[in-house]
Amino acid sequence: MIKNNIHNLEEISSQVRRDIVRMVHACQSGHPGGSLGCTEYLVALFFEAMNRNQAFHVDGIGEDIFFLSNGHISPVFYSVLARTGYFDPTELTTFRQIDSRLQGHPTTHEGLPGVRVASGSLGQGLSVAIGAAQAKKLNGDNNLVYVLMGDGELQEGQVWEAAMYAAHNKMDNIIAAIDYNGAQIDGPTEQILSLGNLFAKWEAFGWDVLEIKYGNDMAAVVRGLDEAKSCSGKSKPVMILVHTEMGHGVDFMMGSHKWHGIAPNDEQLAAALAQNAETLGDF
Repeated sequence: MIKNNIHNLEEISSQVRRDIVRMVHACQSGHPGGSLGCTEYLVALFFEAMNRNQAFHVDGIGEDIFFLSNGHISPVFYSVLARTGYFDPTELTTFRQIDSRLQGHPTTHEGLPGVRVASGSLGQGLSVAIGAAQAKKLNGDNNLVYVLMGDGELQEGQVWEAAMYAAHNKMDNIIAAIDYNGAQIDGPTEQILSLGNLFAKWEAFGWDVLEIKYGNDMAAVVRGLDEAKSCSGKSKPVMILVHTEMGHGVDFMMGSHKWHGIAPNDEQLAAALAQNAETLGDF
């Protein structure tokens, strides 16, 4: 059942992009590049694909749950959580401030709705998600567990241990995704440490592998998530390779790893906002 049409989801994405650049600009710190690239995926996931309860309970019983492994893209995560009603969007003004619930990497000690695990120590998210998926099976809960990872994160060995475990134990209630933008903080992943053929690798590890070749096209993302859901429950964990563009939606950031962790100045903020319409109201 379609909750939002593609145009509505695109309008939400435009507002989320405004939120991202305004948050990072305000504190002159954060990670806009990957956040902008993952906007369509997280908007489609939270506004369309997930079966989630509006009232947040950390155990997630009776609903789909999500884990963000590449926690440095917290700006897009926080924006989507606020825009889906987990907390008031005005709280986005506190991003990376002292005593804020919206730290640079998601944390749990302040009880921010929507955040189930502290993340940002790369390589750990898949393991956490598999544990949650296994708990759902033990509890007879038929809902799904989603997790998003960065492609540079796959250079961590723990990811591949988790990949083996999930396939061996037939964790078919987990849908993992990789933000496949080909860039990490020091440059192109191909130059830093080549990932090889990720489709073949995950398939060889026993996963059902899908690709969203245009991860910044909302219609393609929605179709890809629908396909992934249809593959669940068939004795294999599901992996989606989501091909995105670093900095998508802001022309001077697009495709450049240099915007992995740099905040825009006043002039750059104005240019970024001019390219993304205010649709839900700025915080």
